[in-house]
Amino acid sequence: MTAPSPPVNISEEIQAELLQRICFLDYRPGDQLKEAYLAKEFGVSRTPVRDAISRISHLGLVETRNGVGTVVRQLSLTEITHVYNMRLELAPMIGMLNPRQIAPSDRKVCERLLGQAADLNDAFDARGYVQLNHRLHEFIAGLIGNDVLRSFWWQTYYQAASTWYQLAHLQGPKAATALVSELTDIRDALDHNDLCALGYVQRIHIGYGFEQIKTLLF
Repeated sequence: MTAPSPPVNISEEIQAELLQRICFLDYRPGDQLKEAYLAKEFGVSRTPVRDAISRISHLGLVETRNGVGTVVRQLSLTEITHVYNMRLELAPMIGMLNPRQIAPSDRKVCERLLGQAADLNDAFDARGYVQLNHRLHEFIAGLIGNDVLRSFWWQTYYQAASTWYQLAHLQGPKAATALVSELTDIRDALDHNDLCALGYVQRIHIGYGFEQIKTLLF
């Protein structure tokens, strides 16, 4: 009997999971992505796994090495600089390109994230910080009304995340303090129904993060 075909979006699902593992540093630079192992883990053939890895390779996060296979790579300072320069340009566009209406539910989500950041500030955990920052990014992406901008926003986030999250282990509670400050600024922008202000808030904090990367990692 022929095995049923996997859903057409299985490659995207695997891609999203692998990207999250890279971003969260579950996979670190130099770690191998073994197709056979991943296919067994996800219960699929190697084809969707290979497709997912190919998609990730276009982001520059993995590379194929002769005699080794596909490995996670660390972006160079030049590459990270290009990514952050793009993020700095994208952020103000949040309030300029097809901005959507701010809903009461958006404010509730922001308040919840701010409360979680405050808790993290009191009892810092690097993994918890990474997960919370990821939820914040999902929240910001959801505020973007322009589909193309949202796509680029996600792309540059994935390219920057694994490098940025290395700082959580170096900064400790300072990372949570910065997150509280960012979310407070975001809440103020939402309270004024001002996505343009929110975009510039993001630009300021992205710039701050990039300066920390250059200071502590390179």
